[in-house]
Amino acid sequence: MSNMATREAYGLALARIVKENDDVVVLDADLSPATKTCYAKEARPDRFINAGIAESNMVGMAAGMAASHMKPFASSFAMFLAGRAFEQIRNSIAYPHLNVKLCATHAGITVGEDGATHQCNEDLALMRALPGMTVLQPCDAVETREMLNYLVNYNHPCYVRMSRLGVDSIYDENYKFELGKISTIIQGKSIAFIASGIMVSEALIAIEQLNQEGIYPSLYNVHTIKPIDQDKINSIAKSYDYVMTLEEHNVIGGLFSAVVEALKIPKIIYPIGIKDTFGESGTPEALMKKYEIHYTNIIDYTKEIMGHE
Repeated sequence: MSNMATREAYGLALARIVKENDDVVVLDADLSPATKTCYAKEARPDRFINAGIAESNMVGMAAGMAASHMKPFASSFAMFLAGRAFEQIRNSIAYPHLNVKLCATHAGITVGEDGATHQCNEDLALMRALPGMTVLQPCDAVETREMLNYLVNYNHPCYVRMSRLGVDSIYDENYKFELGKISTIIQGKSIAFIASGIMVSEALIAIEQLNQEGIYPSLYNVHTIKPIDQDKINSIAKSYDYVMTLEEHNVIGGLFSAVVEALKIPKIIYPIGIKDTFGESGTPEALMKKYEIHYTNIIDYTKEIMGHE
């Protein structure tokens, strides 16, 4: 699964899941070729519903199906699902605690040329604030597939955040998804990178270059933003001189906020993320550099906080 977007892996996994489970239904807001739910439509057209460009209606439909003991997976772009349909998610899914999987693609600034209106950097903050909402973000195709396999039998409201940008596989076929547990990818020393989503891949590139300069960061993948692994966060905070969070999201309300909220000890956490601003149109790489979440920014910031020339 080399260089595959998590949205692509989602579509492939969902197609298999809907074929194997009669109680699963897939809903989309007229974006199935982009969200990749088109694969589920091809696999099981009788279990696919196109709600049209009406995300709020789609969420209401999904809530009704969940109340009728079905397992709906509702998809759209992060901006439209978490943003436009927030009220319906809050009142019709989170409040009654219904088993709806809200699967958002095209999150973050790496949506690219579509520009600021489509680059949702606030969705984790919105979904984390909802009582009882599980919030997830896979880092690669393998993790996406295993996450979906788990969620089929997880009877709680969930928000899954996925990307348009392709990333190389980080995990192999032996990977097992564990809800609420931080995954250790590299064990280093002195500094720890706590990353989520596509930033895990960026961190790996940065680490390869930092190693050549005698800096050996550890890397931890946070696939479960809520409930976050509080014990592991505090263990990391105690074990390293420096701790950095890496996210393709506003540092307000996202991974950085979740990590700081989980701390039980005094610790400075250094954030890499979107600094309280909107994006703009551009290539994903150009935008990552401008908004300082590119692997080169990780390298520079690491050396700065560690006092290296």
